[in-house]
Amino acid sequence: MERVSITKSLDFSRIVYGLWRLGDDTNTAPDHVRNKIAACLDQGITTMDQADIYGGYMAEEILGNALRGSDLRNKIEIVTKCDIVAPVGRYADARVKYYDTSRAHILASVDHSLRLMGIDHIDLLLIHRPDPMMDHHETGAALDEVIASGKVRSVGVSNFRPWDWELLSSAMKNPLVTNQIELSVLAHQGFTNGDVAFHQRNAVPMMAWSPLAGGQLFSGGYDTVTATLKRIAADRGVDMSAVAVAWLLAHPSKILPVMGTNNIDRIATLSTACDVKLDRQEWYEIYTAALGNEVP
Repeated sequence: MERVSITKSLDFSRIVYGLWRLGDDTNTAPDHVRNKIAACLDQGITTMDQADIYGGYMAEEILGNALRGSDLRNKIEIVTKCDIVAPVGRYADARVKYYDTSRAHILASVDHSLRLMGIDHIDLLLIHRPDPMMDHHETGAALDEVIASGKVRSVGVSNFRPWDWELLSSAMKNPLVTNQIELSVLAHQGFTNGDVAFHQRNAVPMMAWSPLAGGQLFSGGYDTVTATLKRIAADRGVDMSAVAVAWLLAHPSKILPVMGTNNIDRIATLSTACDVKLDRQEWYEIYTAALGNEVP
């Protein structure tokens, strides 16, 4: 599988396996989780996307239980996120859901994530959501600090707009290396609102969460889009989901789709999208169907 350079010393698999639903599986036993990771590795998918809040703050521990007693840690890159505080799990006493980008919270979150996953470093730490209360000097210094400590190899953000990115970057010694944003055939606004262009201009690879629109593509209501995807899929002999992901992969900005499923059979086919090459007109056929009208 193609790999994308994140830093000079860190690269990711083009397809990333998302673990946000890990705690939703009826089977969270270590062996079962290891089988999911093995199905990824068989295709060259080595990058695992986590967040402290996933599974009600339990997904990191589920992954950690699978990593312990195995050699899997040395075969994968681990991405995790922090700053969302929701009144569940270890934050059950919180009065309101909020974001915390303070130094104390970031340092505590990193240590907690390391402990739950049983690892000695995080390959990539992301600030999960823009914090309207962020002191960019404090947050930037804290991110530089966790890199200097060796606990985190690199840092980035998720769901940031260009101005949020520039604000935080202005207070940091280390560069932000990625932005994980929502991108899909249905959530295509990033291609025209400046988000993709900003990072493409700066040669910063983006990660795309919910590349299948959270399953909306398969739930009805998007007949023209679905018909277009199915027609191209039939021509290629693949599932329509592979075409939807290939649509993101075709973009020159080097988007890394984050794919999440608990079904091992489906995990085993995630790389199929990499084999689907769309020409420019096919890309625009899909885009036109998503827009609901032809481009101007």
